[in-house]
Amino acid sequence: MRSTEEIVQSLRDALAGVGVVLPSLGVDPVTGASDEPFALVDLGRCNVRTASTSRTYCGRCP
Repeated sequence: MRSTEEIVQSLRDALAGVGVVLPSLGVDPVTGASDEPFALVDLGRCNVRTASTSRTYCGRCP
């Protein structure tokens, strides 16, 4: 199984590939530091332009 950090980096790369950058994307510090086997991924905050771009791409998903 891939680490949470690897999954986050993979998501960051995939989003960047379609022009979406989430500056706050990362591993939740509380669950990441705990014994929880599946840490939460914090998608973070973004500006209106990023939200609009993300919405455009989400609208293309089946």
